[in-house]
Amino acid sequence: MPNSPLVPTIRRRRLGTALKRLRNDAGLTLETAAKAMGWKGPKLSKIESASQSIRPVDVAALLKVYGETDPEVLTALDNLAKDAGKKGWWQTYSGIVSPAYADYISLESDASHICEWSPLVIPGLLQSAAYARENIAGITTFRTAEEVSALAEVRLARQSVLTRPGQPLELWAIIHEATLHQRFAMRPTAMRDQLRRLLDASELPNVTVQLMPLDSTTHPGVVGGFSMVSFPGPTPDVVLLENLSGETYVEGDEATPFAKAFERIRATALSTEDSIARIAQMEEGHQQ
Repeated sequence: MPNSPLVPTIRRRRLGTALKRLRNDAGLTLETAAKAMGWKGPKLSKIESASQSIRPVDVAALLKVYGETDPEVLTALDNLAKDAGKKGWWQTYSGIVSPAYADYISLESDASHICEWSPLVIPGLLQSAAYARENIAGITTFRTAEEVSALAEVRLARQSVLTRPGQPLELWAIIHEATLHQRFAMRPTAMRDQLRRLLDASELPNVTVQLMPLDSTTHPGVVGGFSMVSFPGPTPDVVLLENLSGETYVEGDEATPFAKAFERIRATALSTEDSIARIAQMEEGHQQ
């Protein structure tokens, strides 16, 4: 039987993008770089487009061709090559988690920083168990109760990146205040518990929470929410956009406008101190 085609993973795409950028920075054509490696041009083209894998030893050799000596770059791309085909814990939920969602969890697990603007829902990394389940159940139009529970488990399992040993993910989340006024008929205490979850998470040194007040001035975030994922080393940022049809990724130079937009959104939002004070005030209101 013929071999099945290689399915590009998000890690392999990031590796290919980084190698292409370094080749261009070195002023080399595909043919010249491939010849230096003893390859034909199409092989390197396939590696850069993520339709062919590359061994870590070949990544190291390719970086020598490009004259790259930065230890941070060498280590980052070596790790990316080693992990390109690695399966994560989320593969256990392969029948539930879509390929695009699995890609995002992979990005999240590799990331050093995430900046998230969330105008309609609490960010997944900050959701309580009850909020996660109610939110997933409310959004989905085709999932069974068992699948909703499994997806809620996945969402909570993702949160381990905030407390992982060594280098926990740094999260800067800006949430619209309107999301904190949501109510769940079947779980009247869900938002109270969610507010407590936000307050607890904000005490982590690597988590920053801001609120966009109801009476804010106009800002770029009115167009819609997004998550901007950053990584150690030379690989470019990736931006996630979500809607009912699924997930869309914006990479490389096309992610730059989102970084600028996030800065303006951050400047428009309440300060971190005022944000936490308002969340605490709302939680106290739920106690009465």
